[in-house]
Amino acid sequence: MGNMPPVTKNLLIINVLFFAGSYASSLYGVDLEDMLGLHFLLASDFHVYQLFTYMFMHHNFYHLFFNMFAVWMFGRIMEATMGQRRFILFYLLCGIGAGLTQEVAQYAHYLYAGLGEFGQVNTGYQIVGMSDYLNAWTTVGASGCVYGVLLSFGMAYPEERMFIIPIPVPIKAKYFVVGYAVIELLYALLGPSDGVAHVAHLGGMLFGLLLILYWRRSDRNRGNGGCGFDGIKRWLSGLGRRGGNRFMVERGGKFGQEMEYNQRKKMEEDELDRILDKVRKHGYGSLTEEEKRRIFRH
Repeated sequence: MGNMPPVTKNLLIINVLFFAGSYASSLYGVDLEDMLGLHFLLASDFHVYQLFTYMFMHHNFYHLFFNMFAVWMFGRIMEATMGQRRFILFYLLCGIGAGLTQEVAQYAHYLYAGLGEFGQVNTGYQIVGMSDYLNAWTTVGASGCVYGVLLSFGMAYPEERMFIIPIPVPIKAKYFVVGYAVIELLYALLGPSDGVAHVAHLGGMLFGLLLILYWRRSDRNRGNGGCGFDGIKRWLSGLGRRGGNRFMVERGGKFGQEMEYNQRKKMEEDELDRILDKVRKHGYGSLTEEEKRRIFRH
């Protein structure tokens, strides 16, 4: 804990304190999870502040442990990469974005099921009033934040190899992130109702991606690099063509511009390989601040 970056350390402490407070308050008949958890927007117990507070509440110890383990594992690296201010803003916005995504998904289900036309619901176990039923749609946990941080790690260190139990071989971070996203999408679309907010997880990743792309474009406009956004646009524009590198020529650019872009891209890739090799040999702490920023921008 002594060597942990301050934002990551404080996030761990705050989440543990909220969990301890929730347990202690339950002994006196106060349900903090119900008060601070995110309710469905049409439920009588919904409050706007819950979009912020829900990400610090957890349903049980295992829910808390695995989320905080991920914050410890990836958060400290991304805090060192982004800087303290950007990291805490990124973390919170991913959580809020996940909550908003969950609200949209719940509202879509509400409309699709036509629940507004009924006053009671048969849950299969009992018949409950619609107000009580909607108030039971409560979301808690930092998973949306965690999935956003996981995405940022995969974008900042795509070639970093990770051992994932029980898989016996190392997996590159970029494949690990994509695999998690696909699994969450399948659960959200095809999986049974398991009480897990898979849509919120995807929402955290989506908002994280949008924020990273925005920062990259802003950094580039300020002359601080951030060429990754342009690279994504060129890649998307070249899909479906033979020889995607002809994009600049076919759209009226000059051959010299294309050659200059390819040369610059090659230099950037060589520099990134050098930095990643330095990390593998000497550890992340050996990087300069400029090298850390360069990795994140790419």
